[in-house]
Parts: sequence; structure tokens; C-alpha cells
Amino acid sequence: MGEMTYRAAVTRALAEEMDRDPAVALLGEDIGPAGGVFKATDGLFDRFGGDRVRDTPISEQAIVGAAIGAALAGLRPVAELMFADFAGVAFDQIANQMAKYRYMSGGQVRLPLTLRMAGGAGLGFGAQHSQQADSWFLGVPGLLIAMPSTASDLIGLLKTAIRLDDPVLVLEHKALYPVKEDVAAEEFLIPFGQAGIVRAGSDLTLVTSQLARREAEAAAADLAARGVSAEIIDPRTLVPFDFDTIAASVRKTGRLLVVQEAVFPGSWGATLAAWVAGNLFGSLACGPSVLGVPEVPAPFAASLESEWLPGRDRITAHVLRLLGLPPAEGDAGPEPAGRGAGPQPVTGREQQPA
Repeated sequence: MGEMTYRAAVTRALAEEMDRDPAVALLGEDIGPAGGVFKATDGLFDRFGGDRVRDTPISEQAIVGAAIGAALAGLRPVAELMFADFAGVAFDQIANQMAKYRYMSGGQVRLPLTLRMAGGAGLGFGAQHSQQADSWFLGVPGLLIAMPSTASDLIGLLKTAIRLDDPVLVLEHKALYPVKEDVAAEEFLIPFGQAGIVRAGSDLTLVTSQLARREAEAAAADLAARGVSAEIIDPRTLVPFDFDTIAASVRKTGRLLVVQEAVFPGSWGATLAAWVAGNLFGSLACGPSVLGVPEVPAPFAASLESEWLPGRDRITAHVLRLLGLPPAEGDAGPEPAGRGAGPQPVTGREQQPA
């Protein structure tokens, strides 16, 4: 074991796969001599050369289009979009081209393309540079989606993505790049569709990912001091999604809370809550709940951004309300009702499906 940052995990995974397979090549803005704006490709240009680590123009359409062509021609490209927000610029290439080539060719064409992008709030980057892109692509068949939360998960999932013959979106959280953890020294892979049980518990199943997972872990420690045992599960991949692991946990605890850095409508948390309500109704002690962000763009001001994100105290307060326990000191109680009709009694930050 050795300590490694989330950022260095990207570099390690890419280097290992480039050493293993000469067909793996990288392309993106400033990923060459500069090492990337987040330094996630630092040193790879010097090690593997400009033919395999290629700087591109500032054009997401060009980056994704070139990666699609490279994959069709037999390479295994790993393309980087500097900010996940600008995946929207290349939405046609992602949703209508790379997602559909293999299906429309009847499986005759492979498209082994990995598209990395950095998203998420927490660093004061403002509304146009702080978005998560997962909800945009959940409804596009043909795309696999990975959301690694730790350096170990990032290594294992990114290496798996590169070896797959289908297009994969690897959504990294830029606020996690400097976070360190112990990582195994030997090579390893993490299969897609295999959730991780972060913390065992018996009173409530808490499903979360990335920056929200770190807040949830801190909240779980606070809850444990009050005698509440929360089981935390990280899905790791959104497509494919490991419903089985979560179902086993919900059958044990009787309660589900999803904590996500996304608005409720169209989110993976809303999908999971609906699935649990429809398939595990008899196991539930209360309705599944989703704790996300308000339906406004990510604020720039640090004070507003910290309130916008689902933090430790808010998670703790929400769990206590679900369990019918007295609120923690300073908990202001439920927030005022948000938009929409039907069974959505609180804001986009905290909503419950029917």
C-alpha cells in the first residue's frame, strides 16, 4: 500500500494501460507538455511522446469526433474534456454518434473509447464550470458511466473502462483531485456494476458518491455518536447500476436515503428511489428519500456554494428526521416547499418520490 492522490491515480491508471497496450492514446486540451489543467496527465507526454499524448484545439466537438474516429480505426483513445460542463458542446457526438455506432452496425463495429471529464462543485468555479454531467447522459442507451469517489476506485474503474469495447464516460470530481488515500501497489481492476459497501450499518441505507460521499461518511460518524447505524454504499458506476447490493441493504435496514450532487428531476437518485419503492415496498419502514441540490445553478460565492451542496450537517439532520429522532442542535428543520405538484414536500435539495 502507498498513499496517492485522486489526481495521481488518473496518471497511474493511464500510464499502466499505455504500458500494457500500445493502442491506448490520449487526446485533449493541454494534456501534453502542460500535464493538463488539473495536472492529471503530468509526465505522460515525456514518457510516451507526442504521438500518443496529443494536445488538441479548444474544441470539444473536435476532441470527441477525433476520438470516435480513432476508436473506429482500431485505437483505444482516452479523450479528456477539461470541464464536464462542456460535454454539452459535443452532445451530438456523444449521444448520437459514439453511443449508437455499435448498435447500428449490429455489433460489427467496436467503439473502445473512454471519455474523461472533470465535474462537480465545491471550488468556487461558478455556474458554468461546476456541474456534474451524469444526469445529462443517463437516458442515452449505449453509454457506460463511471463515477469514482476515491483514488483506488479511480484506478480500478478507469483501467476497466479503457479495456472495454464500448464507450465509457468516466466522470471525475475536481474537488477530489488533491485528496489522498492508501492505494494497493499491485495492479488491479474494478468491475463495472459492482457497488462498494463503504460502511456497514443496520438502521438506514445511505447511497452516495464522490464529494457527497465524503460528507456522508462524516455525517455517519456523527450519527454513530447518537446511536444511529448508517450503512453507506457507493454505486461506483451508474451504468451498469448494482441494484442487487442496494436491495440487500434496504431489506436489512428498511430505509433508503440517496445523497447526490444533482437536482432531483432526472437524476440517478430519483431513479433509484423509484426502483426501490416499486420493488422493495414491503421492506420499507418509510418512503425512500433523495437529498440533492436546489434547482438553481451552482453559486459562485463560497458561502452560497457550501449551502447549495448537501453537507455533513444537512445529511445528519435529514437522517434524524427519517428515523423520527430529535433534531441535532442547530437543525432548523425541513426546508420550505419547492416547485412541482404531487408528493414533493420540500425543496429540490430534499425530495421524495411517491
